[in-house]
Amino acid sequence: MEAVIDRVMQAYGLMVNLTPDEESSARERVSQFLADKTGDEHQLAVEGLRYLKAQQQV
Repeated sequence: MEAVIDRVMQAYGLMVNLTPDEESSARERVSQFLADKTGDEHQLAVEGLRYLKAQQQV
């Protein structure tokens, strides 16, 4: 799962300029969101990225 979270954070970091604290917070949120999800790495990465983008708009 760590590889998926790294992939999400790398892609999200290209879209949004984050401070180290914001990145840490986003990593924690996406980790919790994906904790009970199943699927392959690609599907999980897409779900995680969608989640972070939706959180950004709130």
